[in-house]
Amino acid sequence: MTQTHDQSAVDLSAFGEDTVARAQQLISRYPLARSALLPMLHLVQSVEGYVSQAGIAFCAGQLDLSNAEVSAVATFYTMYKRRPCGEHLVSVCTNTLCAALGGDAIFAKLREHLGSEGKPLGQEETSGEPGAPGSITLEHAECLAACDLGPVLQVNYEFYDNQTPDKALELVTALQAGEKPAPTRGAPLTDFRQAELQLAGFFEGRESDLDGPSAAAETLRGARIAADNGWTAPSMSDDVAFPPVPEKK
Repeated sequence: MTQTHDQSAVDLSAFGEDTVARAQQLISRYPLARSALLPMLHLVQSVEGYVSQAGIAFCAGQLDLSNAEVSAVATFYTMYKRRPCGEHLVSVCTNTLCAALGGDAIFAKLREHLGSEGKPLGQEETSGEPGAPGSITLEHAECLAACDLGPVLQVNYEFYDNQTPDKALELVTALQAGEKPAPTRGAPLTDFRQAELQLAGFFEGRESDLDGPSAAAETLRGARIAADNGWTAPSMSDDVAFPPVPEKK
């Protein structure tokens, strides 16, 4: 690991030999080492539950980058958290369609439930001690690419479709009690740090998690109806002439 001037004063003891070995595996997957930065940020997040300054320094040292280069990436993408997350990350879609269907009401209900001393929980704040069993970090999210199933929320990036405020409250209450309700589709639910390890590309005994259904019946309904009725998209003959491209002036 390269140790440059801006990493030397940072305590990297949280990242042991296993993490270093995994980081080197990530680097080996790419022609250029710096291309491994995105999965490596997920890797350090799986260790500490967020991307700390030490995590940034670790990535920089492994990839021979500056802390500033790593920080620029870590602060650009919303999936990299700069504060410690709870055992579970609950993301409520409040983009246009989900908001109109009840996403805002779901987020408000969960804020009230997870808050304390009469104060609702804030964006990306945690109810409980971060990382402790039953702790929940709540965030509102932009489009989660499941508009046909809205309102939707995710727990550690697994989907729970067709939610209502009451259903979402029941789900979060179960998470706080140590339960792991099955997602609507996709892999079995795990905790946030394990999910981050998987996002880094390490399944290690959980390869079966890749086998969960990823497409909902609602999403495939149009294709199924078309197949049942023999409908196909119109095609263009190979001998159709294309109009000329206008000359640039």
